[in-house]
Amino acid sequence: MRALHIITGLGVGGAEQQLRLLLRHLPAECDVVALTNPGPVAAGLAADGVHVTHLGMDGNRDLRALPRLARLIRAGGYDLVHTHLYRACLYGRIAARLAGVRPVVATEHSIGATRLEGRPLTGGVRALYLAGERLGRATVAVSPTVAQRLRHWGVPGPRIRVIPNGIDAPRFRFDEARRREARAFYGLPQDAYVVGGVGRLASVKRFDLLVRTLPQLPGDVRLLLVGDGPAQWPLRRIALGLGVADRLVLTGERPYLPEPGDDAPDLVALLSAMDVLASPSPEESFGLAVVEALAAGLPALYASCPAVEDLPPDAAPGARRVPGDAGAYARELLRLRAAGPGERTAPDVVGRYDIACTARQLMDLYTDALSGSTLSGSTLEASS
Repeated sequence: MRALHIITGLGVGGAEQQLRLLLRHLPAECDVVALTNPGPVAAGLAADGVHVTHLGMDGNRDLRALPRLARLIRAGGYDLVHTHLYRACLYGRIAARLAGVRPVVATEHSIGATRLEGRPLTGGVRALYLAGERLGRATVAVSPTVAQRLRHWGVPGPRIRVIPNGIDAPRFRFDEARRREARAFYGLPQDAYVVGGVGRLASVKRFDLLVRTLPQLPGDVRLLLVGDGPAQWPLRRIALGLGVADRLVLTGERPYLPEPGDDAPDLVALLSAMDVLASPSPEESFGLAVVEALAAGLPALYASCPAVEDLPPDAAPGARRVPGDAGAYARELLRLRAAGPGERTAPDVVGRYDIACTARQLMDLYTDALSGSTLSGSTLEASS
């Protein structure tokens, strides 16, 4: 089977790194097209032996990209097209239809209740999404919560398959040596209590809330934020105004997997360097950072995490929902700090999100899409 994955860009983000990890486990011949911004994940994919094409799309309304993408699909002789993220889903579905490829699968990585990949869910965005969705054969929701949102929008239930994001859980196992190395690299005292956050530095992620907790916490507490984005300098300004700039460390984007020629600690090492992960974003589609933290044996505080909230009660005892402001997070962090370090072992439920299992479910969906059979067995109720 030859499959083409089309994604908006290949910067260091959750969907992009999820794609790279997935392609390491899919038993199919896969190529990748990035509409714009090939980014560092493109280099990682190339190092894995995946052929990556940068389409050179110039903005959301660059309609010239459609014929270029259709020609690429036609020339590649692909059996199936799999699209990721809003712009790629819209353009990819249309281009696949123009190229005569009917089996099209789309994954919705970042649909919130009121926002789609950070943009407000206007009537126009929703209408375009639904028009494009009809050109595909199946839509993958990364959690039952996302599936419910899609159904509410009007996507037919039989077209939705719930396949969660996956992680390579053993890779996240706590490593004391990597903890020391990562702390030394970023100048973090070995005896500091390190609160971590992972994700795009954007206002919707509310990492400013974590910065505002620092004055309420003991002086040996540090905040380590892993990610990049437009909120980087506002976060620094807030920390400076509160007198805690020396307790804030911003690493920039760090890959899930080591990149060629990059000697800085990767995400796995940085999770070992943390004592707790906090995810104050009020609206998530899955909550990958929380699952990765659990795999690293970390306690996790979150405002929204369908990956945990969709589980049976008490399935993830290390994760706790914290609705509220900086004061609420400060109180929980003080409680965890007083309790002392735990065993740093992953709960059994992490196995539910094994990447190999995700890849198997996706291959089953590919088989259904190629056969043109109805996906009536893949409804939300059957998958949750």
